[in-house]
Amino acid sequence: MIKKYQKIGDILLVKTDISTEEINQLVNKTKCKTILKYDNIKGELRQPKTTIIYGNETETIQKEYNILFKIDVSKIMWSMGNIDERKRMADISNPNEVVIDMFAGIGYFTIPMAKYSKPKKIYALELNPDSYHYLVENIKLNKLNDGNCNNNNNNDKNNNNNNNNNNKIIPILGDNRKANLRNTADRIIMGYVLKTGEFLDKAFEYLKEDGGIIHYHDTIAEKILDKEPYSKIKNIAEKNNYKIIDYKLNKIKKYSPGVWHVVADVKFETTL
Repeated sequence: MIKKYQKIGDILLVKTDISTEEINQLVNKTKCKTILKYDNIKGELRQPKTTIIYGNETETIQKEYNILFKIDVSKIMWSMGNIDERKRMADISNPNEVVIDMFAGIGYFTIPMAKYSKPKKIYALELNPDSYHYLVENIKLNKLNDGNCNNNNNNDKNNNNNNNNNNKIIPILGDNRKANLRNTADRIIMGYVLKTGEFLDKAFEYLKEDGGIIHYHDTIAEKILDKEPYSKIKNIAEKNNYKIIDYKLNKIKKYSPGVWHVVADVKFETTL
């Protein structure tokens, strides 16, 4: 019997070829409707490469923390290892804040935060059209917006506010480096790894003029965790006229041997 698999809703992911006998055992044990072989994640859009080895439906609903996430696991990545971080982010904001989620995906952090912390507004930015589709679906599924949640390529803050006055979450499809959200956010979520540092200048552009908080994700070698990502964040903050006034590094999970996926909670104030 195969021991290693990941269950998302009623779909299983495995990383190796499995026999017909093992497929039958898994189906009987888990009552899954589909089994996918999950090979790797590729490209800037973090798209998985998968092969169906049982069943045919790849869309499912994952329930956690009383939140529903609809997802097509053949098109979009899902990390069970980030569940504790999704729970942590659910309670970290407050009703007085405007939040920008720079890599919203299907709403991994946006949806829990909107449901439990209830910030004034969350701008949820997403580049991948498939992820954006499910972001919009999940806002509706969890009944988080009062008004219509239209598919929106509009990156202008003022127009989005005018068209969605009753909406707590403003989903925006497009490159987060092109959005017009200058000095908007009290809190910024940067839930992306591998090249996150390339987006820090834009994050500081989004931060309110007097400062705020950035949750910065990255993959860092264990032997330099005492220096990074603090040094990188500090240097780019100073270039943008901010200084660090509070810093906490949280380990999420092992990314690879000797490398951790971490998130730095960093509070800034202006130096001007």
